[in-house]
Amino acid sequence: MDMRQLRYFVAVAKERNFTRAAEQLHIAQPPLSRQIQALEEELGVELLARATRPVKLTEAGRVFYEQALQILGRVEQMRNVTRRIGLNQNRVLSIGFVASTLYGGLPTLIRKLRLHEPDLDIQLLEMMSIEQFPALKEGRIDIGFGRLRQSDPGIASFVLREEHLAVAIAEGSPLASVADPLPPIALVNEKLIVYPKEPRPSFADQVLGMLLEHGVEPAEVQEVREIQTALGLVAAEAGVCIVPYSARKLRSDVHYRLLDGERAVSPVILAHRANDTSPGIQLVKTLAEEIDT
Repeated sequence: MDMRQLRYFVAVAKERNFTRAAEQLHIAQPPLSRQIQALEEELGVELLARATRPVKLTEAGRVFYEQALQILGRVEQMRNVTRRIGLNQNRVLSIGFVASTLYGGLPTLIRKLRLHEPDLDIQLLEMMSIEQFPALKEGRIDIGFGRLRQSDPGIASFVLREEHLAVAIAEGSPLASVADPLPPIALVNEKLIVYPKEPRPSFADQVLGMLLEHGVEPAEVQEVREIQTALGLVAAEAGVCIVPYSARKLRSDVHYRLLDGERAVSPVILAHRANDTSPGIQLVKTLAEEIDT
């Protein structure tokens, strides 16, 4: 599979016609058909239903089409960014972040960064905390905002703040009848929903470890991929979920109570490559210390 085949397939999928797609691509129809057929043979599935007029996407073809559009779009973005850097048109700062930091001070930091450096091309990439470490070392991102501590000598990290944790509770639950801080022991008989399911270690392990330190072992634990899913399940009365307190802004149909206890916090950590003293990183560190990230 190569980029040419992806472009050919996308053209046919858009036009729903091999002849028009070939004209758009400035090639003859037979080689276009051969490339699509070779792609299907490699994947082992049929992508197009050719017996219909116009040509239709199969279910597998529909999924492949969506993925191909994303890949081609990302390649085009990569090409444009590389050209701009090569032509010295602007500088790029790639920032990795865990989703929960979007509900805290990260948006404010990015706005301030754009005001200070309007010519800086800021690339924002959502990734789990554990994914940020190899991304930093490989140069795929310059800065990471996550929640996991690490001891890699190649990465410098700083705890910007310790954010209080809260328990998300279904509005009809007896635990939602008051707003006082909730002691961890109150969760003993509750079904706990944690995220992310993978990769691990993650925020889920922080939550489970914190509860064990308080002598709490939930009756049942359900793992889900992301915070939005977890809170949706809470709203559906499927269990409770521990989240950073800033995430309470996500859903208004869920009751939130601060979790009591000294260890009921989650760090917000800024990380970058060790010995990287570039101006962009120094500015981000300065701005991050000024606001509630």
